[in-house]
Amino acid sequence: MRDDLLNLLSDLIEVYSPYFHEEKIMDFVYNWLNDRNIPVKYYRYAEDKITNFKGTNVIGRITGKEKGPRIFLNGHLDTVTISEGWTRDPLKATIEGDKLFGLGALDMKGGCAALMVAIDLFVKNVKDFKGEIVYSLVSDEEGPYGLGTDALILDGLTEGIDMSIILEPSSGFADVEFPCICLGARGGYNYTVNLYGKASHASNPEMGIDAIVDGAKLICELNNTKLKEDPKLGKGSIAIIEFKGGGAACSIADKSSITVFRHVVRGETKKYLIKEVEEAANRANIASKYEMVFRPSPHEEVDGFKPYTVDEDNEYVVYLQEIIKRVTGKYGKIEYFSSIGDFNHLGSRTNAPAIIFGPYGRNYHSPDEWVSIDSLIKTCQVVYELLYSLLKI
Repeated sequence: MRDDLLNLLSDLIEVYSPYFHEEKIMDFVYNWLNDRNIPVKYYRYAEDKITNFKGTNVIGRITGKEKGPRIFLNGHLDTVTISEGWTRDPLKATIEGDKLFGLGALDMKGGCAALMVAIDLFVKNVKDFKGEIVYSLVSDEEGPYGLGTDALILDGLTEGIDMSIILEPSSGFADVEFPCICLGARGGYNYTVNLYGKASHASNPEMGIDAIVDGAKLICELNNTKLKEDPKLGKGSIAIIEFKGGGAACSIADKSSITVFRHVVRGETKKYLIKEVEEAANRANIASKYEMVFRPSPHEEVDGFKPYTVDEDNEYVVYLQEIIKRVTGKYGKIEYFSSIGDFNHLGSRTNAPAIIFGPYGRNYHSPDEWVSIDSLIKTCQVVYELLYSLLKI
């Protein structure tokens, strides 16, 4: 398994696949699965309201002889673009001790390779079983909306599932020793506050309303906001990601805008955020008029990423923990991821627990990204043992 896993991951890393550019890697993965007689097909989708993107996922169903659990396995094959600062070739797997370096090695071609090899082992070794394995290797997780997984949910592929496992690098995300399972994640919304002041000559600023000054005051008060604390997810966060404004030459600015990415916890809805901005504007005592606009989205379900949690005593969490202990010698540490991904869609829009479980490593979205080989092998073992134990007759 080690050789198959590392060879596959090396091949995946060599195919550059930043989001919105995944066709080559989808073809590679389709052929790899098809050559091994694993049920596989392309899933095409299109988003023509915002992005005009035509995307491809690779999906499959492996169905047993009898009724049983329906297990959904999910991973994304896209990556971020190559960043500055790499000291190794980002598109060539480089092994140094327990570390395998390469773009996407951790986030999350490693998890996808573990998923694929675990399914291959299952198909080879288990002839009669109950239930069903549904797997998806998707595009555009790193993009603005998670279109690949969103399309599968809209099309009903996740209907009737009993659990989903997203093989994102839970240990790497949480930066804790492997094994680790994330039983939920914060959500997030992107919004812009447009401020409208009143122009005046710069020699007479008192005759105008400076939208830039009011914007600065509002930013300060947003940063002073007392954030709700969730017992599992902790606090949300307010990040000012853009501030701009201006007007005519030698004039007080009559316009400015603030763009915010707001990570949220349970209970912090769009309505909650609107009130939060209103209260900050009142505290700032701004004279400018303003409007708050959430980022346009293809449809309402992806106007943001909803936070979610899974109960620690859920039967599938307990079962997975026993498998993790069998493979690694200890239970997975329970954590909650601080940011967003396809797991938010699965955790908040399906009626099944969405568990994040994957390897350890560092530098995701950064130069010299690497994954721990030992934790990757054990991730694959856990997934195989889970499928075998749950579905065997």
